[in-house]
Amino acid sequence: MKKTIFITILLTIGIIISSFTKDKKAINSDVNLTKEITLVPSEKEISPIIKSNIPFIGKSFNGFKEALAFRESGGRYDIVSSFGYLGKYQFGKSTLDRFDIDDIQLFIDSPELQEETFMALCSLNKWILRKEIKKKVGKKINGVEITESGILAAAHLAGAGNINRYLKTNGKYRFKDAFGSSMQHYLKKFGGYDTSIIESNQNPSVFN
Repeated sequence: MKKTIFITILLTIGIIISSFTKDKKAINSDVNLTKEITLVPSEKEISPIIKSNIPFIGKSFNGFKEALAFRESGGRYDIVSSFGYLGKYQFGKSTLDRFDIDDIQLFIDSPELQEETFMALCSLNKWILRKEIKKKVGKKINGVEITESGILAAAHLAGAGNINRYLKTNGKYRFKDAFGSSMQHYLKKFGGYDTSIIESNQNPSVFN
């Protein structure tokens, strides 16, 4: 009799332990599932967040500036990239040297100076590329319609010399920056903006 009662008690304890273990596994499974859902948002969850931060000012010159700046730095003046590119438009040291800017901290701290430098660089690039702009705007290269704004954006990415060579070879010459962005991508992405406000200037200055 005592032996039967003892066996019954052991069986009961075993059932309780087994049930508890299953419940615990189920709880852990639910926790892991919850983490997977909340920590890895879907593309549909991410896209509206990204899109809400992208400035849209149409195809005006301001639209061109802000779209390019957003692509380069997220539109932030205080950014310094891992490759040493600076500010809202991610200027290289050679560009700053070209415009006699030697105080890096001053440049980072001055939105006005960064905007003036951007205008000056666009003016210089427009002058350097004036012949190819005249020849190629309205035509297609590798399926991409060539526009002045696209050319200026590509020049900002790769330098006027590289985009000049790309246009002269009808797209046979290729270039990508350190992050893998190509001139052809910029030609397409930033095409069709109104950049007529930019004056072609061989010797623009940011210190007038």
